[in-house]
Amino acid sequence: MSTKAYRILLFYKYVNVPNAEAFAAEHLQFCKELGVLGRILIADQGINGTLSGTVEQTEAYMAAMRDHPLFSDLLFKIDESDGHAFKKIFVRYKKELVTLRYDKELDPNVDGGERLSPKQFFEKMQQNDVVILDGRSNYEYDLGHFRGAIKPDLKTFREFPEWIRRNLTAHKDKPILTYCTGGIRCEMLTAVLKNEGFKDVYQLEGGIVTYGQDSEVQGRGFDGNCYVFDERVSVRINRTEEHTLVGECHHCGTKTDRYINCADDTCHLQHLVCGKCEEEHRGYCSAECAEHDLASAGPIR
Repeated sequence: MSTKAYRILLFYKYVNVPNAEAFAAEHLQFCKELGVLGRILIADQGINGTLSGTVEQTEAYMAAMRDHPLFSDLLFKIDESDGHAFKKIFVRYKKELVTLRYDKELDPNVDGGERLSPKQFFEKMQQNDVVILDGRSNYEYDLGHFRGAIKPDLKTFREFPEWIRRNLTAHKDKPILTYCTGGIRCEMLTAVLKNEGFKDVYQLEGGIVTYGQDSEVQGRGFDGNCYVFDERVSVRINRTEEHTLVGECHHCGTKTDRYINCADDTCHLQHLVCGKCEEEHRGYCSAECAEHDLASAGPIR
């Protein structure tokens, strides 16, 4: 039994939320009163959030959500923690849960691909004819990904439809396996794939986080670490002896799982860095940034 006093919750649900903007304001007040910290997006099409709090606070949050008629079946992914994973609480209304701006309105609950459990996903990955598609951004892939997965090398999710048309059309007859951090992006990604004419489309139910927590699969087949959008930044997924790092230091190429922001306030490029280079380059991503910061500081008086 764990002795850790805090938890991190990850959750989402596509569901029609009446008066979503007003609900977001009410939900922010509720979270403040409860004392949880994190980021929650609320849209007309549902909710997407990750937050941290004590065991008591997170239990109270989950109980309250399950008492709500719209969220009674909301699934929570739970990680234990030594403390808060966020510094503030943000609850915001957004037009789309996942920014896509697609030319057709899609309902992931109806239009999405078949969901696979971690075990089913692992077994499917062993087939020779499958295409494994990472549904995240390039910096997330660089830290860790499923072995053999395609890196779309995209900066934003809304670039996916055009990328699919340019790069994936030749694979329309193959099974497409998609995955993302918690599952929400692949709900929409598989809906796009099906609308673009792909027939055999699957998504990892619960995403990478659930895959890593599965007691049978134990994260097998995932190389590197998973990028998460909280103070931890990087978490281990593969719990087996085959775990390895795939992230490469921005400066020297050494394997690492540490992401930092460039120390230059006008840059703040998030980049992977090893301990040696972080010290040597003083947290800057380039000599230009170091020089720029020095110049902008002005003469010492």
